[in-house]
Amino acid sequence: MEISKAMHKKAQWVSADTPVSDVAAIMKKDDIGSVPVGENDKLIGMITDRDLALRVVAEGRDMKKTLARDVMTPGIIYCQTHQTVEDAIHLMDQKKIRRMPVLDGKKRMVGMLSIGDVSHSVGHDLSGELIQAVSDHHA
Repeated sequence: MEISKAMHKKAQWVSADTPVSDVAAIMKKDDIGSVPVGENDKLIGMITDRDLALRVVAEGRDMKKTLARDVMTPGIIYCQTHQTVEDAIHLMDQKKIRRMPVLDGKKRMVGMLSIGDVSHSVGHDLSGELIQAVSDHHA
């Protein structure tokens, strides 16, 4: 199955200078755990609910003054609409990630793919293997 058929199409990104209080509000409103971060019309990182917990709350930072660029995980791992869900599974397994942006042929973000999306698109065996692989405890 192509990723374009499995992904969430209503996905957004925030600019690198967005206060993390706004990012957290987006996560709450949309019930999501990560938001891609962009700058100069390119994705440059990902900010997750874990980033907010560890790099903002745990460090006592001001959520209105701390910017997405300050706490995001730099770099972006993505998949493309024409790839298969199986391709995405292998990438998610290799990189130990649970969510990733989906880009079209023009490198424009058109959706997000999560473990949940994968589990609804493939058999239990394959989705179970992915969940186990990305959930392994750190050594």
